[in-house]
Amino acid sequence: MKEIIVACVLFLISVLLFLLSFRSFREKGILFNNAWIYASEEERKIMNKKPHYRQTAIVFLLLGVVFAINAIAILTGIDIFYLVAIAVVIATVVYAVVSSVKTDKK
Repeated sequence: MKEIIVACVLFLISVLLFLLSFRSFREKGILFNNAWIYASEEERKIMNKKPHYRQTAIVFLLLGVVFAINAIAILTGIDIFYLVAIAVVIATVVYAVVSSVKTDKK
């Protein structure tokens, strides 16, 4: 019973992350990006937000996938899903770092 509750919570978190990702792909809502958060008011006025929204959307999408995979692993009991989730987390971190560097260079 505990596994089902934990899986439901993980699926709920996954759905919320997918919704945040969808809104970021549409460039709507709050921009959850360090470049935007730490920028001054003057920088925000001239900043191109499109690459930051895209980066945020992709990261939220990948994190949503991680939570969904973990929920599936808990429900099915197949341990290989945990390895897949770890691989997606590593890919997410690598993407976030590489895309931040590329965005800063532009």
